[in-house]
Amino acid sequence: MHCVVTAGPTFEPLDLVRRLTNFSTGRLGTELANFLTDRGHRVALLIGEQSPWPGARRAAHVQKFTTTADLADRLRGLAAQRVDALFHAAAVSDFTFGKIWLQTPQGGQAEVQAAKMPSREGTLLAELVPTPKVIEELRDWFPGTRLVGWKYEVEGDRASSLQRAVQQLADCRTDACVVNGRAYGDGYGFVPLGGATAHVPDLAALFEALEQFVQTGSPRKP
Repeated sequence: MHCVVTAGPTFEPLDLVRRLTNFSTGRLGTELANFLTDRGHRVALLIGEQSPWPGARRAAHVQKFTTTADLADRLRGLAAQRVDALFHAAAVSDFTFGKIWLQTPQGGQAEVQAAKMPSREGTLLAELVPTPKVIEELRDWFPGTRLVGWKYEVEGDRASSLQRAVQQLADCRTDACVVNGRAYGDGYGFVPLGGATAHVPDLAALFEALEQFVQTGSPRKP
């Protein structure tokens, strides 16, 4: 199979020297790409430039991405090829910066635009604007591909986390979703479209389940 794996964090610049990002290391996606490569599949790994995971990257094709927009552009660039399975494990930033204001001593606000935001002139107020949801575009870009998304949940419990995964399948027209995080607890939840939800205890079992899933059946229709 020709597989695409996204891994690691995007970032959004505040100015030329500062940025907003998250704690993703890129480990899970990198190890999934290595697993698929070792199984004989042709793999393209798109990995965040800021990923700190030091492990080997054995995929045949490795690209680094920066911002959410950059990741989207790189995925669209791969859409012209035949892709059998796409595993979207990247931790895409939910927000980018909008306008920045300086809080004046008189209690007012003055918009600031600078290559490096001033740090000595007072309190800055930053507007956070939602980024476009890359996962919602994947079915249009890859209509004949098995699409697997991720949900990393920190609030709620296992039941609510799995329900959000089911909602992702409906909203994003994906074929399966992997759930993990503090709210889910130990291990991973694997939620396939139209199939039974399964609990898998570790990464080795998850990777086996993912490979088996994408090798069987057809993707949902666009």
